[in-house]
Amino acid sequence: MSRRRPSLSTTPESDSHFVQMAEWLALESKAESERILERIQNQQSKSAERTGESLLDLVMTDHAPGIGGHYLIQLMKRSRSTPMPWHRLKSGSPVLLSSFPDSSHETINGVVSSRTSDSIQVAVDRWPESQRFRVDLTSDEVTRRRQLSAIQTAKDSRGRLGHLRHIMMGEKQPGSRELPELNFAGNLNKSQQEAVRMAMAAEDVAVIHGPPGTGKTTTVIEVIIQAVRLGQKVLVTAPSNTAVDNVLEKLLAAGEKAVRLGHPARVAEDLQMATLDGQVQQHPHMAIIRDMLREAESLYRKAERYSRAKPGRGAKQEMRREAARLKSDARHLERVAIENVLDQANIICATNTFNEEHVGQRWFDLLVIDEACQSTEPSCWVPLLCTDKVVMAGDHQQLPPTILSAQAAKEGFGTSLLERVIRIHGPLVTRMLQVQYRMNQQIMAFSSDTFYEGHLIADDSVATNRLTDFPTVTHNELTANPLTFIDTAGADWREEMEPQGRSRQNLMEAQLVVKKINALCSAGVPPSMIAVIAPYAAQVRRIREACEYPAVEIDTVDGFQGREKEAVILTLVRSNNEGEIGFLSETRRTNVALTRARSKLMVIGDSATLSHHPFYSKLIDYFQRLDAYQTIWEETD
Repeated sequence: MSRRRPSLSTTPESDSHFVQMAEWLALESKAESERILERIQNQQSKSAERTGESLLDLVMTDHAPGIGGHYLIQLMKRSRSTPMPWHRLKSGSPVLLSSFPDSSHETINGVVSSRTSDSIQVAVDRWPESQRFRVDLTSDEVTRRRQLSAIQTAKDSRGRLGHLRHIMMGEKQPGSRELPELNFAGNLNKSQQEAVRMAMAAEDVAVIHGPPGTGKTTTVIEVIIQAVRLGQKVLVTAPSNTAVDNVLEKLLAAGEKAVRLGHPARVAEDLQMATLDGQVQQHPHMAIIRDMLREAESLYRKAERYSRAKPGRGAKQEMRREAARLKSDARHLERVAIENVLDQANIICATNTFNEEHVGQRWFDLLVIDEACQSTEPSCWVPLLCTDKVVMAGDHQQLPPTILSAQAAKEGFGTSLLERVIRIHGPLVTRMLQVQYRMNQQIMAFSSDTFYEGHLIADDSVATNRLTDFPTVTHNELTANPLTFIDTAGADWREEMEPQGRSRQNLMEAQLVVKKINALCSAGVPPSMIAVIAPYAAQVRRIREACEYPAVEIDTVDGFQGREKEAVILTLVRSNNEGEIGFLSETRRTNVALTRARSKLMVIGDSATLSHHPFYSKLIDYFQRLDAYQTIWEETD
């Protein structure tokens, strides 16, 4: 990799936008701090757990050494009869491990390394002394500082980075060049091939717009492979560890060599050997380094050991000096090993806000940002500091970046860089993937017409998906029809706030969801093929408590981004006289929920409330046109 950086100078044209981003980051920091403080103040209250960002009264049930000198602490509820509540603490989440019930006794920063239905594993740098614990999702101020530094650098840059900034701001037009015919490594359809050609021909920026099920990741992998074939060095980033691991896994399956940056606890267990730590451990220098560290430790112990014979004058000090020298030399060799691993890598994978010290002054021919629609703009500028061009992949008609500050969201912080580039440069830099390989044609059509101008095409392999295609499934009205809308209007199934919580639930809708789960399972649909999606965490908790089938996946819309199941039940929850639908008005979120099902989509909701919004009125009309609409009064026990 070449080692060059753009020259820096002041460019006042876009100062205001970058100053605004810094203000948004400050608002986010404040909002996150307020949420954490509120949770901590609810020390022993169950309401602290209802946010999904805290777990209380845990005990250590197992531990193991982790990579890089970390401890892996497994925690479970102190009372084994108390189930682990639903929570948002996923692999890679930064957390604060503290004593319980008095959190002031001990606090340790950690990272969630794995989770099961009844336990959570946290990687920590030092051994905890407490006996009982609480775990809280915490802010990542280090990441925020990296973003602030990146946008300041971008704001003041000339050279290549300044040129990219001008393009992102719409002050210059992006360039492209003619390409020879590509020899595609994978089996790509026409729209995927066009997207790869456009990305490879771009000189500055390209966007791969990948609606649900259209093979966005497959296309991204092809772009990376083509770049490596040309001898280019590629940096691949994404907003979450899960998204990075998804790309890394497919790169390794395609036979590509890649290095994964980041805390080992944030990387999937089966990908550990691809991490920087894992590859450095296999470097020839490591045997020498281990010997040097063992000898240093032996000298330290010898210097501290009591001896009957009086040691020579200055002998112990000399032992300590020699031990320190050995440790220093070992660390130097380790840095050499790290540099060798990175220098030999054609592809480096990391989250957007990676530690820039890991890549040093390395410069990349290509940056690929996957799931860029879920990345805030400041996070994208961190990897943009070290590249010639960027290809962003995602779908701005699905989940936007998660923004905690209502003020920042209102002012525009939720607009991703991908979305802004599409608005500015449109088809000049964008190609949309059009063939989807997930959904039945009828499940797909509403989303296609509403969000993608009717351009989506269901591949023949999925266009007529039915649950009855599976030999175990009984043919009946529920299983044979790909779509069902159950209208609860008039039944007085009112929403309510969860007790001791801030989330909404609809108890009668939850009961109906469980009834439909039972009906699907009775018809021979395996529970593992069924999912329930709710816009509110309280409804998720309520249905989980009542569902008899642990294999049925029940989660929020955010939790199901990028996922799919054969059968999906969507409960919309909202039912009130005022026609208020809250954040259901963010229809991109609903688009995610409507496009997770392969063979069967069932939606349950109150048309009297929902129809106040034109999107839901149109959705209900769509079900009616396909004779897939029924009222709650048609339900039989």
